[in-house]
This record gives sequence, C-alpha cells and structure tokens, in this order.
Amino acid sequence: MRFGCLYIYNKLNHDNQQKKNRKPTGRRSSTKHRPVTKRRSEHKLGGLFGLLFGTRARLAWWTGGILIAVAYVWAFYYFFVGPFGFRWRALYGDANYPGGYEIRGIDISHYQGDIDWDQLQNAMIEKCPIRFIVMKATEGSSKIDPSFKYNFKQALEYGYIRGAYHFWSNHSSARQQAYFFLNNVPLESGDLPPVLDVEHKPKDKSVEDFQQDILTWLHIVEDRYHVKPIIYTYYKFKKQYLDTPVFDDYPYWIAHYYVDKIEYQGEWKFWQHTDAGKLPGIKGYVDFNIYNGSFYDLKRLCID
Repeated sequence: MRFGCLYIYNKLNHDNQQKKNRKPTGRRSSTKHRPVTKRRSEHKLGGLFGLLFGTRARLAWWTGGILIAVAYVWAFYYFFVGPFGFRWRALYGDANYPGGYEIRGIDISHYQGDIDWDQLQNAMIEKCPIRFIVMKATEGSSKIDPSFKYNFKQALEYGYIRGAYHFWSNHSSARQQAYFFLNNVPLESGDLPPVLDVEHKPKDKSVEDFQQDILTWLHIVEDRYHVKPIIYTYYKFKKQYLDTPVFDDYPYWIAHYYVDKIEYQGEWKFWQHTDAGKLPGIKGYVDFNIYNGSFYDLKRLCID
C-alpha cells in the first residue's frame, strides 16, 4: 500500500513534468488572432485612404507643376524671346517695320558719329523718304551734344524738318534745365516744337513733385516759343508717372520698340519703333520714327 501510493505519486509527478516540458504545437487560439486581424484591417483601411488621398495629392502636384511650367514658358517668351526676336530681325537684316504710315523720320546725336548728308539725302525707310530729323541738343543744366550745332545746320540745308530735344536730368532743377535749353537751342519758324526727353524719376521725390518739375520746364519753354513742347518717353513711364489730364495737352512721342503695333491706347504724334535702323550715310544704328498723320499735319505742328 505504501509502495503503491509512492508509485502513484511518482507517476503523477512524471506526467506533470512532461506537460511542463512539452513544446507548443504552433497552433494559436482564435482569441489570440483577433488583435492581429484588427491591425490588418486597419492597415487595409489606411492603405485605401492613402491610395485615394495620395492620388489626389499627386494629381494636384502634377497639375500645379504643369501650370507653373506653362506660366514660366509664356513669361520667358513674352519678356525675353519676343522682344529680342524683333531686335534680332532688326539687327540682322530681316527687319519688319510697322506699316500703314507714310511720314518717316529719325533722331540722332553724337553717337551716330559723322553723318554723310549726301548719302542720307537719298535714304528711304519702307520706301518712304525721310521727312524729319530730331537731334539731341542739351542734357541737364550743363551738357551740350557735341554734334548738335553741325547736325542742326545740316538738317536745314538738306531740306529736312528739324527738331531738337533736351534730355532730362534728375541732378539739376527744372528752371535751370529749361533756361539752359533756351540759351543753347535757336529754334526757328518751320522747326518742330522743342522736345523734352524724360525717362527717369528721382527715387527720393514723390510723383506729384516730379510732375510739377516737368510742368515747370514745359511752361518756361512754351512761354518762349508759344507752342506746346513735345514729351518723349516710353509708354510704361507715361502710364506710371505722367498719366494725368494736364499732360494730355502736350504732343506725345512714344518709345516702344520691336512690336508690330503700338500698345498705348491714348493719343500720340510720334512713335520711335526701333533703335536698330540702318541707313546709308550713317555708321552704326539709328532710331526710326513714325509721325501719326499726314505731311500737312506735320508742318502745321511746327513753330510759326
């Protein structure tokens, strides 16, 4: 009996020990699988949202990139390729000047060097003779163009309608510049009205004060010749700084290069359409101009 009990006791211990040493079979209960299944479901759901919203995001990025590229190409062509394309054609012999205008002219300064007036007399622009020549006379309150007196005299002798312009300086007063121009430019009957070439505004001066300076010059010169001076500038400058009704009373000479047609919507008398013109008698390039009217109108514009 004692031996039997001992036997049974040892047998139970042996069985229990075997159960402890038994390796897991690898089978897992369904309860333990549930969290994994949940995580996989969440993963699938996140993948679906990621695919949906990721596709939209990629589409938005591609669309935005394409629009930016198109805008860049347009801006590059508009501001660089287009203007320089017109200039390239003007410089290398394939010039395409604006049509529909008969009264042509040029403006010159010492930059054109010594002009052969005999050759220039027979020059044509778009099969039209040169009717008028405007030349630089003064700048600021102390500079006279070295070629002005000779060119001014020659233009009259060769039968051109002639004109003279003053180049505005921000380093001297309007009164000083006006009287300097009047003291050095002997305009006569039959000459074009005096021209004010203004292209820069002082950074430290308001638009209103700048406009008043320009008007001061115009009024002083107008009082001497009893004719309204011509304002020369490029159209963006006029729109930005001289776009008030008081300046509309003055003839406008617009500088707008390398375009087939003028963009300015207001009234204008002269159009400087290129700085790359070529003519016999002039070495290098020269500015070409158009008068917006007939030859009769041009003569009526001149000083009495």
